[in-house]
Amino acid sequence: MSQKFDLIAIGRAAVDLNAVEYNRPLEETKSFAKFVGGSPANIAIGSAKLGQKVGFIGKVSDDQLGHYVTQYMADVGIDTTQMVKDDAGHKIGLTFTEIISPEESDILMYRNEAADLYLTTADVSEEYLAQAKMLVISGTGLAQSPSREAILKALTVAKSLGVEVVFELDYRPYTWKNAEETSLYYQLVAQRADVIIGTRDEFDVLENHHGNTNEQTIATLFKYDPKLIVIKSGVQGSNAYTKAGDHYHFGVFKTKVLKSFGAGDSFAAGFLYAYSHDLGIETALKYGSAAASIVISQLSSSEAMPDLAKLTAFIHEAERQEVH
Repeated sequence: MSQKFDLIAIGRAAVDLNAVEYNRPLEETKSFAKFVGGSPANIAIGSAKLGQKVGFIGKVSDDQLGHYVTQYMADVGIDTTQMVKDDAGHKIGLTFTEIISPEESDILMYRNEAADLYLTTADVSEEYLAQAKMLVISGTGLAQSPSREAILKALTVAKSLGVEVVFELDYRPYTWKNAEETSLYYQLVAQRADVIIGTRDEFDVLENHHGNTNEQTIATLFKYDPKLIVIKSGVQGSNAYTKAGDHYHFGVFKTKVLKSFGAGDSFAAGFLYAYSHDLGIETALKYGSAAASIVISQLSSSEAMPDLAKLTAFIHEAERQEVH
């Protein structure tokens, strides 16, 4: 079957209610703006806005909010034919955000019985995955059955078809029972993924050990299938390591920061665009960093995702300034 999609993302599609009242705690915030959220959905949206052909596999509530998410994703060009409506009354996940200052933001998630965690193996089509060049898996989908088995089926099918598997660690403590369980399933997927993207803290969760260096982490994971590992370290920038022994580093672009959330998903979308277009790992890190800087300067995450013209214009302008 011909490859119709540059990438297919699977897992969490949710609703973000972002505080529009800055510099105050959530307890005192009364006004919020509604956006599509959830790491896999955000990566899919960011990729589609960059011009990628994108599909999505997920489950949403069969109500106004579920319809809103599905319609928004379709409107930005994502194929939503594999977004299943939950018929058991499960509601979509909700995230409230708090912006006390550019350095101090927080999120409050409601994910008990969230619809995306009820994605089943029957909802994952081999024929659909066969049309993809790349499958993006998010760690959150592994937190609970039956979503866990659906993700593992997608991974197994993708590997059998030769579809490149990207594991975006996306660790959220909500719905996980304990650190040992999290590490177990994260390692299970990481060992079979082709590309892994996460923060240093998320790799600590994967390893269930704090204090390992990047070199120790990659030495372990490169014993398995991964060929490229990207480890992000906040304001220190990001590092990419290849199985062949290459190491790339890129810093961060200066920007006027509004919030501290949303950077990871935009980084992944920018990075994967450049990576999938063979622009080189260093350029991929640059695209990821630029996309992250654009998103953290705006209220939303999904709607702030740049198109390719905006991303390249931002890089061109920012390169006149010092990258630190």
